[in-house]
Amino acid sequence: MNTQASPSPQFYLTAPAACPYLPHEMERKVFTHLVGPRAAEMNDILTQGGFRRSQNIAYRPACEACRACVSVRILAQEFQPTNSMKRVLAHNVDVIATEFPAQPSSEQYSLFRRYLDDRHQQGGMSDMTVLDYAIMVEDTHVNTKIIEYRKREEGSGLETRPRGELLAAALTDTMSDGLSMVYSYFNPEYDKRSLGTFMILDHVKRTKALGLPHVYLGYWVQGSRKMDYKTRFQPQEHLTPRGWERFDPSTMPESTHD
Repeated sequence: MNTQASPSPQFYLTAPAACPYLPHEMERKVFTHLVGPRAAEMNDILTQGGFRRSQNIAYRPACEACRACVSVRILAQEFQPTNSMKRVLAHNVDVIATEFPAQPSSEQYSLFRRYLDDRHQQGGMSDMTVLDYAIMVEDTHVNTKIIEYRKREEGSGLETRPRGELLAAALTDTMSDGLSMVYSYFNPEYDKRSLGTFMILDHVKRTKALGLPHVYLGYWVQGSRKMDYKTRFQPQEHLTPRGWERFDPSTMPESTHD
């Protein structure tokens, strides 16, 4: 397979495999490599066209009989938290979020492993080793950061790397029109903190501060309960055959997932 940078990206199609979200469905993906001096530009264009990034690969669903996966992005400048989201922010007022270069650590992997073992025992990432994790974080040709979320430790100041327990982390791409949440994970023992929701709210805050319009959340899969939380962040747009369109949440049953 040719992975060298070229004027036009080369696209490939995966073989059918069992869908991780919807039972009895088969998935296929179209993908290309994000390498070379135009990688960041291509990542912007492809993400805006419904692709997601994993390491140096951009992919999107290309299933033959299913269109359940829908790309979602929050309209950050218009976003206002709901009352329940305000409670999440208040409950995590003791959390410090710090942005670092995309470099892995053993502490991150330990938390990542705990998250997978609790939430995704049967997923495609369930057997990832520390080397796999390091590759996931480091193998990027675009502007990627890792944001660590730590519980403020008594007496902790404004160190370059704050002390305190690592509660969550997010691998995030900075693009020309916003932030793309590539992958995030958290300590499942702190379920009452709703750390998944908190990280999204923090990304909306960061996007607003940058003066950019969008937070890309990846795919919402209609019919998959574990994806319902993505529709709670309004207003948002969904990518349809007609392009990005504002989503009407009244068309969906209310979700209670954080």
